[in-house]
Amino acid sequence: MDGRIKEAVDLFQEVMIYGTERVIKSVDHPLWKEYSPEQIQMLKLIGKEKRVTSARLAVLQAVHKSAISSRIKKLLQKEVIQVVQTTDRREKMLELTDKGQEVLVELEKVLTDYIEKLMSENIADEEIDQFLTIFRKLKTILKMDGA
Repeated sequence: MDGRIKEAVDLFQEVMIYGTERVIKSVDHPLWKEYSPEQIQMLKLIGKEKRVTSARLAVLQAVHKSAISSRIKKLLQKEVIQVVQTTDRREKMLELTDKGQEVLVELEKVLTDYIEKLMSENIADEEIDQFLTIFRKLKTILKMDGA
């Protein structure tokens, strides 16, 4: 394997892991105190998927169903997600409530503002364009929309 590809994968993973940690520590916002990083990720996933089963969330978050059940319970208590009954009685889908949509919009705004400030101070416009080009291409290759 090309050493550059391995380095790219390693760098991407490090940015995702340590970047998330830094954002959580650096952003002083009540929502970061109310929701765990895992709950925030789950809200984002439900927002992207629109409606999703707990089994699918377990796969997307790469954790056991029991961990997902606990997160779902907490998010249901906070009234940011709801269970939707489908025609198949055994299958329960989860979706964001209006409150959940509002929380997600606020979380995205806080995160975007922080990252924008970080990038504008440290990364040139053409580098941001290169980043977007590469990640759009990767998204297409991985067919991430509703995959």
